[in-house]
Amino acid sequence: MYDLEDTIRARRSTRLFLRDKPVPKELVIEALDLAVRAPSNSNIQPWRVVFNSGPARDRLVEALLEEATKGDPKVPPLPEEFSHFRRDLGAILYGTMGVPRHDAAARRIAVLRNWEFFRAPLGAVVCMHRDLDYVDALGVGMFLQTFMLALTARGIGSCVQVSIAGYPEVIREQLGITEDMRILCGVSIGYPDPSFAANTLDVPRSPLADNVTFRET
Repeated sequence: MYDLEDTIRARRSTRLFLRDKPVPKELVIEALDLAVRAPSNSNIQPWRVVFNSGPARDRLVEALLEEATKGDPKVPPLPEEFSHFRRDLGAILYGTMGVPRHDAAARRIAVLRNWEFFRAPLGAVVCMHRDLDYVDALGVGMFLQTFMLALTARGIGSCVQVSIAGYPEVIREQLGITEDMRILCGVSIGYPDPSFAANTLDVPRSPLADNVTFRET
């Protein structure tokens, strides 16, 4: 168990897991028991999470990979003024992985890992009721952050994945998620592969002044 500040600094997106090292369910429950204490609008607790492991996970991964060969995921594009963040992250990430910019085949292999939950033994799909709005999505985000910090404190890695939500029909069919639920993202959960260099990547953040303003007079 970590000090809170240590946990926050230690948390990072794990992009390759030890496939054959399962996550004890009791540790996930402990983390969830902490995560549900996150604040939410009118205490409606808007988060809905469907976990998948074992054969259920394998069937979902197989279906997602098959769909990925047919067409691109339905993920909203970033506005042009923000797209450089994705390019910058990609350059850092692929560089750490040793994948050259011109190596399309290697990049494709790396991209497909998204729909394998980066080989994590436990996957999650995070949903929110369709009738809820942005303010309630904030509640889901605070739940997710708390959940991932609690996992980190227990030595468990995670990665939030917008790409998982890019094939909603496949996810609904495989996991029985009803149409009244909006699929927001996936989460990969497991023990990080220590031999994968990108798992130690400390992604830089923008200076506070870029995003924070203090008005005092």
